[in-house]
Order: sequence, then structure tokens, then C-alpha cells
Amino acid sequence: MRLSSIFTFCGTFAAAGAVSLVSAYFAAGVIETASKTDVLKELDLEGLTWAEVDTNGLQVFLIGTAPDEAARFKALSTAGSVVDAARVIDQMLVEDPEDIAPPEFSIEILRNDAGLSVIGLIPTSTNRDELIEGFEKLAGDGEVSDLLGVADFPTPEGWDTALSFALSALRDLPRSQISVRPDLVAINAMAESDEHRRRIESGLARRVPEGLKLALELSAPRPVISPFTLRFIIDDTGPHFDACSADTEEASQRILKAAADAGLEGKSSCTLGLGVPSRRWADAAVLAISKLSELKGTSVTFTNADITLIAPEGTSQALFDRVVGELETSLPGVFALHAVLPKAPEQSAEGPPEFTATLSPEGKVQLRGRVSSEIARQTMDSYARARFGSEDVYTAARVAEGLPNDWQVRTLAGLEVLSSLVNGAVTVTPDNVAISGKTGNQNARADIAQLLAAKLGDAAEFEINVEYVKQLDPTLGLPSPEECEAQIVEIIGARKISFEPGSATLDSSAKDLMDELATLLKKCGDIPLEVGGHTDSQGRESMNQKLSQERAQAVLDALRGRLVPVRAYTVVGYGEANPIADNDTEDGREANRRITFTLLKTEAEAGADTGEPTADDTNDPEAEEASDDKKDEEAEAGADAAEGTNDG
Repeated sequence: MRLSSIFTFCGTFAAAGAVSLVSAYFAAGVIETASKTDVLKELDLEGLTWAEVDTNGLQVFLIGTAPDEAARFKALSTAGSVVDAARVIDQMLVEDPEDIAPPEFSIEILRNDAGLSVIGLIPTSTNRDELIEGFEKLAGDGEVSDLLGVADFPTPEGWDTALSFALSALRDLPRSQISVRPDLVAINAMAESDEHRRRIESGLARRVPEGLKLALELSAPRPVISPFTLRFIIDDTGPHFDACSADTEEASQRILKAAADAGLEGKSSCTLGLGVPSRRWADAAVLAISKLSELKGTSVTFTNADITLIAPEGTSQALFDRVVGELETSLPGVFALHAVLPKAPEQSAEGPPEFTATLSPEGKVQLRGRVSSEIARQTMDSYARARFGSEDVYTAARVAEGLPNDWQVRTLAGLEVLSSLVNGAVTVTPDNVAISGKTGNQNARADIAQLLAAKLGDAAEFEINVEYVKQLDPTLGLPSPEECEAQIVEIIGARKISFEPGSATLDSSAKDLMDELATLLKKCGDIPLEVGGHTDSQGRESMNQKLSQERAQAVLDALRGRLVPVRAYTVVGYGEANPIADNDTEDGREANRRITFTLLKTEAEAGADTGEPTADDTNDPEAEEASDDKKDEEAEAGADAAEGTNDG
């Protein structure tokens, strides 16, 4: 009985344990299935269809290949929001990333008197050390702040060309900010003067490589205008300005509007500058121009705070008095008015005295008419010869009595004005100085008016009829580098740049030729030009190479002494390496002793000509050199001048 109860008790427990195991097994299966189903459903809702789910008891395994790390992390987060994150086991892989897109290469260069700073990213093909070394040379004693980074990616198309052009521009702009990208160079700089600004703009526009965009913004400091001058005339040709100065853009617009109301047609401008005698300059100018319009002529001239108004001959006294009275009472206090109502001149038996000076397009000057004394005639002749050259002046003026006391001052002022023209004439009478001619200076009328007002006084009457001719403007129509190279050949012709025997000292006979070359090269501007020295084969090769280098350097120094901009020039001594004639004959040796001038091309330009890839040559801001083969070909085709020595 006792044994039977024990078996019954144990059997009951065994049966209960079996039932528990079966229940646990089925419960675990239900949990695994539910977890897998719920996680898969949530992954599908999130668009993570690449992820697969497996379970082992309470553990949830994520498997599959994620497109990137972000997708893998998102799958883990999604599964962790369905089941306990501790149950999620990450067995996912991540696809290998595709090639990383190259960065945008660009640099920003800031140059001022304190030094130079550069920041940006450049490719490894650009020699960073040489680039910084070039910046240090430009900075001189100033500091160079180097914030350049380097990335190992292919060099983008156009990068070398853009960088090379930017560095060449940087040399001419000591106060500038230059941004460089493969397709764009943006320059924001301060020029020394308005003339310097025009010259830089013209030079950069001429040198910009094809396919490269140039965004150029140059500004120049406002000039100090002394005297501060405005001259408005109404005559038979209509209203016009001989000179117009203003202190602000607003003042300029007000003055030009007043002139337009007085009948001025076409485009005109006022020079903005410093030195205005009063902040109410525009008020006075607008008022004076309107009163001149009421008188229907002749001129109103401002010289600082002095105003001279000249009415037309024959104006009624009543009208003159009314207009002048209204002007005097309305002018700002600082201005002083001098009004003139001309009377009909009294004619003498000889007619009114007159002096004329003419300047021909060839530079010949003739002086005719009357002067007050022999000393005055000698003074005028000496002044003219100093201005125009001793060989180009012909004086045929006669001494006469009864001339005005300021006659000599007026004639000398007229000659000074004439020297600023390309050709023209000056006529001086007791009541007027008339200027006519052609010039290449856009501001010639204003400059002449300022000069005459300063020399003759604010009450003087003068007439300016000067025509601006674009072809005569030295800042425009500059020859291209290729044209310069061709003109060098034309200038040298059959002549020779000769040296003293066995030395690098220029012979005296080379002076005229060097002067002509300097005149041309000043117009050419900052072009990459190689001055090459060549010898014959006599003597030791090393000595010939040294002599050719020294002679080429002597030519460069002679050009520098004549104020030619030679910063982009290079000097190469070739010695006897590149003969153009037979060294076995005296004539051949004479031809081989020569100086050549060769226009250098950038490697990008040379590659465009040959269709071959080019090496990076933008790392040296001081010069751009072509390949040796190209140099040799151009040296033979360039301008040759024999050196005139009998030794190598």
C-alpha cells in the first residue's frame, strides 16, 4: 500500500513535467514565429526589404547586405523597436562603397601690404611646396598664411590653366583677392590709379586663356582733383562740358541732369574725386548751369570756389544784371562769382594780336605769331624744344609791342596743353585760348580745362575742341603677344645687337636698336618672353654657354633700364647648342652669334597645339616655360640679331 502511493506521486510529477516541457516547446515556437513575423513586417514597412530575419528562441538574428551603414543602423533600430534590443543579433553585411566623388578644388588668395594668405583645396598633382615658395617671393618681407589642403584625386580639367592665369595676375595686383576654380577666376582688386586700372583690365582681358571665365572687378582710389574744376559751355555746337568734377555719385547725377535740362545731348560723365571746396558743390553747379541756360551761353567755369560766368556778346544789360543778381544771392556762401559781359572788340590796323602753335601727326611743331620780347621768344623756343624735341621745332614768331602783360604765360600754357595731344593746334589771342586736335586720353578735355584754369586764372576764357580717338589710346589697341613677337622681328630686321669682343658688354652701336625694342615692349606689357643667347662653336662649350647666358642677361638689364616691364621675361644661355648656320665658315659663325626673342607658351597652350597631354607647370608663379623642343623651334623662327663678335 505504501509502495503504491509513492509510485502514484512520482508518476503525477513526471506527467506534470512532460506537460510543462511540451507547453514550453510550443510556447517558444509561438514566440519565435511572432517575433520573426512582427520584425519582418516592420522592416517591410520601413522599406528595408533587403533585410532577412531568423530566430533562435528569444534571439532575433538580422541578416542580409545593407546598401550602406545608415541603412544597417536603421534596420537595427527598427528591429529594436519591435522586440527587446538586447535580443537582436546583428549579422548584416554592408556593400562596398562606390568611388567617392572628387571634391571641388578651389583656392582663395588674399594679398595686401602685410603679406599674403591662401586657403583652399588643391590636387596632389599641384606641387604645394613650389606654390607656397612662389607666394613667399611675392610677399617679400610680408608673411604668408598657408591654409592649403591637398586631396588625392584626379586634377579637374582646366585647373592648371586657371591657376597659372591667376598667379600671373597676382603679380600685377599687390592689393587683391583672387578666387580660383577650374572654370573661373574671379579677381577683386585695387588699382593704383584710373589709368593703371584700365591698363590692367586691358592686359588681363587679352591674356585670359580660351575657355576660362574671368570675373574682374577693379577699383581705383579717387584722385585728388586740384583745382576742382567744372566748365560748361553753350556755343554754336550746342551745350557741352569741357570738364566736370564731382565729389559723389549723387552730385554727378544732379549736375548731369542740370546739363541735360540746359540742352546737353548724348552721354557725358563727371570725374569723381577728392578736393571739393564745399559739400554744396552740386548746388552751386546746378544753379550756375541753369543761369547760363537763361543767358543762352557762353560759359561758366568753376575753379575751386571761384566761378566765372561769361555771357554772350550782345546780351542785354538788363537780362545780364537780373541773372547775375539771382545767381549771386542764391550761391552758397563759400563761392565767389565773377560775371563778364563782353564788349565788341576794337580793331587795330594790324588786327588783333595772335600766337599759334601747331603739332603735326609726325611730331613736328611750328610756332608763329607775336611774342612780347626777344627773351620771351627764346624762352618759348627752349620750352618747346624741351617738350617736343630739338629737331622737331620750327620757330617763326616775331617780337611785337603792345601785347597784354600775361601774353607769355598764355603762350607757354598753350604749349603745355599742346604737348598732351597727338596732333593739334593752339591759338592765343588777348581774349581767348583755343585748343583743337586729337588725343588718346579719354579725360583730355577735363585735364586741359584744369590746367588752363590753374595757369590763366578763373576769369580766363578758353575754348577746347579736342577729339578722343580710340586708336590713339595707349591703354587700348595694345598688340597681342604674337603681334609683339612679329614686330620684334620687323624692328630688328637685318640689324644686330652687338657686343664688345669676348664680353657681355653691349656695343655703343646697339643703343638705337635697344631704344626701339624698348618702345615696342613697353606697349606689349607683361608678356612671357624668353631672351636667348647663342654663340658659335669656337672655344670650350662651357665657356660659350656662360658667355651666351651673360649676354642674354645684359640685354634684359638694358631693357629694364629703359623701364620695360620684364618681370615675366626669362633669360636662357644656349651656348653653341642651336646653330642656324655652318660653323665652319666666318659668315656662318657670325650668324650663329645672336640674341633671340621668343614668346613662351604655357604647357596648356602647347598641348592644345600638339594634341598631347601636358605636365603641370602652374607651380611656379614666376614664369611659364614651354618644352625644350618647342623653345628650339621658336628660337630658330624668332627674332635674331647677330652679336657682332669674332669669338664664341
